[in-house]
Amino acid sequence: MTTQRDPFRNPFPANDADRRAIWEMLVPRDIDAFVAADWSAVAQDFISENFTGVSGHFQDDPAKYDLAYPTLDAYRTDWLKQAQDFGAVRDAGAYKGDPRDGIYAATRLEEIEITGDTALVRKKFDGHLPRTDGPAERMNWQTLYWCRRQDGRWKIAGFVGYLPYIKE
Repeated sequence: MTTQRDPFRNPFPANDADRRAIWEMLVPRDIDAFVAADWSAVAQDFISENFTGVSGHFQDDPAKYDLAYPTLDAYRTDWLKQAQDFGAVRDAGAYKGDPRDGIYAATRLEEIEITGDTALVRKKFDGHLPRTDGPAERMNWQTLYWCRRQDGRWKIAGFVGYLPYIKE
């Protein structure tokens, strides 16, 4: 018998405080802030000094990746635009039910490599958001985050995102 994964439940055990904290930052806090288009809810989760974000543009070829977010401000601007665009579609009634549930169900964050105060985190999306106005919206990509422990808490230092994700 296969047990169904609860997408709202932190998969890391209580005695693994670091991985639990990283999951809380990159799953519920990130999703809830995005759905609410509330950057202030995640602003303290980033290290602004030397922040870098690379976009893979869903391409297999790394030659097509680019430095889409050379600063945290550049990422914040695009994140807010994406969140507001998502909110406008949601508010227009294009999604069946609460799209937040679909985002949680599509999200997998089960691989975190920690060495000292640095972590490499693999966040994957594989799912659909049912729509009222046509076919379901496909979520299928992955992001590699590098995080650092700063002042006693984990924060995002940068990422390589919008990478293709092929489920094995």
